[in-house]
Amino acid sequence: MSTGRFITVEGIEGVGKTTNLEFIHRYLQGRGFEVVRTREPGGTPLAESIRELLLAPRDEPVAELTELLLMFAARAQHIEQCIRPALERGAWVLCDRFTDATYAYQGGGRGLNQSHIAQLESLVQGALRPDLTILLDLPAGQGMARARARSRPDRFEAEAEAFFERVRACYLQRAADEPQRFAVIDAAPPLEQVQQSIGSALGRLEASDA
Repeated sequence: MSTGRFITVEGIEGVGKTTNLEFIHRYLQGRGFEVVRTREPGGTPLAESIRELLLAPRDEPVAELTELLLMFAARAQHIEQCIRPALERGAWVLCDRFTDATYAYQGGGRGLNQSHIAQLESLVQGALRPDLTILLDLPAGQGMARARARSRPDRFEAEAEAFFERVRACYLQRAADEPQRFAVIDAAPPLEQVQQSIGSALGRLEASDA
């Protein structure tokens, strides 16, 4: 049986995650892999219900710790019911965001203590980490302009640009700290060029499997 691989795609709003997730999905299927495509928060019925709680605009302020714990509650269910079983049977799991987003949004954006996030990461995930994280990168202003042109903002998208600058900075710092796991892709060039860069990163992961 082939070895499962775990690929995550990260980035602030407006970087083109949805379009490029479609590209990665087709790329992997074209090479004969079983691909399980999922997202965070979400990925199971219970985790999707938690996602709705997290994203819905509301009058009641959401405490930062509440937000963090809900993220990891959804993640625990997602890992148990979706991600681990898929990896164990040899599938390639393709996930729209994972724990790097928690470090970036709740740590970088909200200013929560990174060590608290790390404690929850260890508790919920054990040794599970992505094999490859594709970070689609754009300046915050450019990403937010794209995002706000396409749809009504959710509770996170309604944050100020400075919030997303902090999120982006945290993402880039994590990529600098773990260059062997991250592929940082400039999301500003034409789509074909962006996807060539993504294809190169996927090819390196395949080669490491050979």
